[in-house]
Amino acid sequence: MLDKKKGLVVVAIENGTVIDQIPPDKLFKVVSILNLDTLDCQITVGNNLKSNKIGTKGIIKITGKYFEPSVINKIALIAPNAKLNIIKDYQVIEKRNIDIPDEINNIIRCANPKCITNNEPVETLFHVIDKENVKVKCHYCERSISQESIIMK
Repeated sequence: MLDKKKGLVVVAIENGTVIDQIPPDKLFKVVSILNLDTLDCQITVGNNLKSNKIGTKGIIKITGKYFEPSVINKIALIAPNAKLNIIKDYQVIEKRNIDIPDEINNIIRCANPKCITNNEPVETLFHVIDKENVKVKCHYCERSISQESIIMK
């Protein structure tokens, strides 16, 4: 539907998840994390949309799908200031910031090839040392990893 004053209007979803305020340069990384290409539900993806808060933004609407905390934590590492909305019966029943937790358990890989987590069946554990600039430190080998170098499992 097109509203001449506002531009393209995206239809509301009845039930599902909306991830909003995604930085435009991070949108397709979030799409990849969510494995949206494997879902058989209605998905709306918008990028470089006007935002009063961040200038331009990306948004993803997924009908009938809700995500586990581990998936939301992955998104937090890529787009730490995004917003998560849970929709039921066309109403937002939960609205929250996607925040980086203090510890990241078994969702990213250590960049150190000699780390025990890359050589033994040990789950990774990272301590977040900078939430604003997204920097984590391996619990085992103490290697620091910046956001650009994070590799998801």
